[in-house]
Amino acid sequence: MKILVVDDEKVLVKGIKFNLESEGYQVDAAYDGEAAVELARSGAYDLIILDLMMPKIDGLQACMRIREFSNVPIIILTARSEDTDKIIGFECGADDYITKPFNILELKARVRALLRRAGMAAQKEKSGRLTIGHITLDPDERSAWRDGVPVDLTAKEFDLMELLMRNPGRVYNRENLLNVVWGYEYAGDYRTVDVHIRRLREKLELDPARPAYLLTKWGVGYYLKNA
Repeated sequence: MKILVVDDEKVLVKGIKFNLESEGYQVDAAYDGEAAVELARSGAYDLIILDLMMPKIDGLQACMRIREFSNVPIIILTARSEDTDKIIGFECGADDYITKPFNILELKARVRALLRRAGMAAQKEKSGRLTIGHITLDPDERSAWRDGVPVDLTAKEFDLMELLMRNPGRVYNRENLLNVVWGYEYAGDYRTVDVHIRRLREKLELDPARPAYLLTKWGVGYYLKNA
């Protein structure tokens, strides 16, 4: 998961970035509203944390501009605590609002909640069978096929494969996969991911020794090649 943090207080940005990266997120930083809008246009972010008071354009203007082309979840950060400011923020398209000073644990909890809701909405929009090459998944029935032949997958194997099939070409490192598929409280090590990838190849690839779809980007992680 990739997050954009935008605030003109560089020390605050550094602290938020450190804490979110410790949770396994990838984090980029920007320091004014115009930069936030331009970075958001890339579509590379799963969530944006946006300060209200910034140079060039403020957070509300930036939020409205981003909403013209993106539904990415947005959390507004502000020193203002008045209800009217919160209402204006929501009307401009913000999904959540947190007042400075804030507890970093609360911010991380809100980030997790927003990402979880966004993921559930995306799954609902993308309901139906997923097919890449000779591999097919049915998320509703939690069924899998290889060349039309049913394949038994464990719950985690299915969750892992579904994530990769919904995001073909996107490379996930082991930490990302552990966080998304197993959860942030999972106490296992990265080898768990390797074992599951190997089993998926054995079950779904025509030649597991030379996989055609479930690929490794050496030194980075795993991804699913689109047909």
